[in-house]
Amino acid sequence: MEENTLVPATAAEERHETLPESLAGLAYVLVIGLFVMTFLFQNFAIPSGSMEKTLLIGDHVVVDRITLAPRTMWMPLEHQRPVQRGDVIVFVKPNTEIPDMILVKRAIGLPGDRIHLEHGILYRNGERVNEPQISLPDGSEGHDYETARDDFPRDLEGIAADAANNNAAGWSLEIRNHVQNGELIVPPNSVFAMGDNRLQSLDSRFWGFVPMQNLIGRPMFVYWSFITPSDQEYKTGASNSLAWIGHEVTHFFSDTRWKRTFHRIQ
Repeated sequence: MEENTLVPATAAEERHETLPESLAGLAYVLVIGLFVMTFLFQNFAIPSGSMEKTLLIGDHVVVDRITLAPRTMWMPLEHQRPVQRGDVIVFVKPNTEIPDMILVKRAIGLPGDRIHLEHGILYRNGERVNEPQISLPDGSEGHDYETARDDFPRDLEGIAADAANNNAAGWSLEIRNHVQNGELIVPPNSVFAMGDNRLQSLDSRFWGFVPMQNLIGRPMFVYWSFITPSDQEYKTGASNSLAWIGHEVTHFFSDTRWKRTFHRIQ
């Protein structure tokens, strides 16, 4: 019996992909990419220093949109779980003055948790929480002590004033319904969130709880980090945007924080 052999096709016999087939293949790749970047992962840039030193201004992060999402039947193989204490979370700010404002903070309290601060130190359910990554008021420049912020929620009048200054007047009234014996009780379906840069973070202390349905996901890693001025987020308009893009292109190699590439966020 003769062994079958594969005979290479000649140039004339080779089949070339037609233009419609090429376009269909490209469309398939684009659809898959759009699905992944829209429903599974999403990228965000960090515009402020409220999460320093965990996240720096100019960090570009990949956000996992699946793990903290409600469980669905159409994606049964994805790992999903409830938000946990200590998770870094991305969410839509509640009661925001700017529609769809997206923030990143750390989940500090879950439903039923008792929260309070003493001179900037967090206590949850009666126990001190070890937070080596946070900033504390120590009297140095930029680290002054403020009662409403650092002994939260003891100074309700100070909290009310801060809420009014941050367009969150409703919080100054709502918080009184959740304070017992000097501690804040997190209500059902809510998260109490704070930034790691505790002295420079406008967070749940100033505008209230994050509803669970506002959660977008959790940042997984930094895929690119670029040295960015702290006031860059306030420079709006087409000319400023084009100028910044030009700066990124011309300073890509010198101002990229290469050591933060693929830095895991935790």
